[in-house]
Amino acid sequence: MDDTCPVCKTAEIVCAKWTLLLVRDLSEGRSRFCELERSLQGISPRTLSLRLRALEEEGIVERETYPEVPPRVEYALTEKGRALLPIIDDMRRYGDTWLGGALGADCADLATAATAVDAAAA
Repeated sequence: MDDTCPVCKTAEIVCAKWTLLLVRDLSEGRSRFCELERSLQGISPRTLSLRLRALEEEGIVERETYPEVPPRVEYALTEKGRALLPIIDDMRRYGDTWLGGALGADCADLATAATAVDAAAA
């Protein structure tokens, strides 16, 4: 891989299994671990934990822990993470146009979701 190529560096992050689906799900706002696990049918708790940790290290996801009993942890996209939403939107449109995909509820327009998340964060 060419470490100077921005396409290669981006692909290294977003092509990891489950990454784009996690970003898609977090585009709707903050989520708890169990909510993400339910929405990503087939992901193991260990894999979800590892992906969230890797995305947090990349600055794509932020983790907030609330001092409650039991502790509550929520995940949200950072500005860097929200910048991936147009890529996911383009993938949805490509799949719908060229791969015969039908626009489903889980593939809604992420630009609208991103605007709502930005407004809520402000």
